[in-house]
Amino acid sequence: MQVILYRSGLVTAAASFVLAASVTFLPDNFSWNSIIKQNVDLFYSLGAGGLGLSLLLIHIYVTEIKRTLQALWAVGIVGSLATYITLAQPAGESLVQYVVDNPTVVWFIGPLFAALTGLVFKEGLCYGKLEATVLTFIIPILLLGHLTSLMEDGAKVTLLGLWMALFVVFAARKFTQPIKDDIGDKSVFMFNALPEKEKKALVKKLEQQKQSENLN
Repeated sequence: MQVILYRSGLVTAAASFVLAASVTFLPDNFSWNSIIKQNVDLFYSLGAGGLGLSLLLIHIYVTEIKRTLQALWAVGIVGSLATYITLAQPAGESLVQYVVDNPTVVWFIGPLFAALTGLVFKEGLCYGKLEATVLTFIIPILLLGHLTSLMEDGAKVTLLGLWMALFVVFAARKFTQPIKDDIGDKSVFMFNALPEKEKKALVKKLEQQKQSENLN
């Protein structure tokens, strides 16, 4: 059940992102354009929520890394809320549009996308997924390019289109992956949950067993 929820969170994040970003590529007179623009912050919220769910359920053996990704997500959520309440709303703009118009705001929402980058990096590293590996580079490059205003609009649009396409492929392929992949080795989690003294005792016992086997 946890694996299904983890993957559902990724699908929610991907679908919400693609819907919100699609206005960049749709004609101005397209009937859905106004609907998407009016609800772009809702899509942002749904995507952030889906990512948060996946980060809550993600299996990473090193607890500190998992907690760091979750902390980045939380900081990004606080930054997003603060930006919307104090800057975007008074200006009469959506949060997403305000970030587009004011690149320096990336400082406040950036940690959320840093958490996403960490997640796709883990997926690319663990399962050798090309789309996840490429996303690991595209996400920070696009955000940093926007933040510094050093990237031309054409390059931003190209990278955004690649991000959308690869994110869809990444999320879709999670459901073709065996369930066991996202469960991980439970013995590692059980070991990590042990008190430090018990860990040392278990390691010592295993070492003694190995030495005995070698002697025999």
